[in-house]
Amino acid sequence: MKKDFDNWHKEKSNLHQEKIRPFFHEREIWFASVGINIGFEQDGRGDQFLRPVIILKKFNNEVLWGIPLTKNQKKGEYYFQFKFLSEEKMSTAILSQIRLIDSKRLQYKIGDVKEDNFIELKRKIMQLLA
Repeated sequence: MKKDFDNWHKEKSNLHQEKIRPFFHEREIWFASVGINIGFEQDGRGDQFLRPVIILKKFNNEVLWGIPLTKNQKKGEYYFQFKFLSEEKMSTAILSQIRLIDSKRLQYKIGDVKEDNFIELKRKIMQLLA
């Protein structure tokens, strides 16, 4: 599959120069412009190269740790499954792909992770880093 790096670089330049940073909190799920990435790193989709991310840690109004999500059911120490939006469908946080994200990449909020799920997610991240 050929990746569209040229259009991503145009979008990234626009985000850097034009985008105003939104107000956000930990535990929220946002669609973020994560772009086209290398190899097995999760890519965004569509014109804005979007992927849902959980805001794990807000460092300040400019940067955060985000964890990309997938609809694919994945299990193991590098994944965290939880129910979101529809109680019937599971979302999977890809813990191994935690990354620092500038808040200019955040496009729109789609919801919040339930508090008990967020506590479990943080516990799994701590285990992964230990």
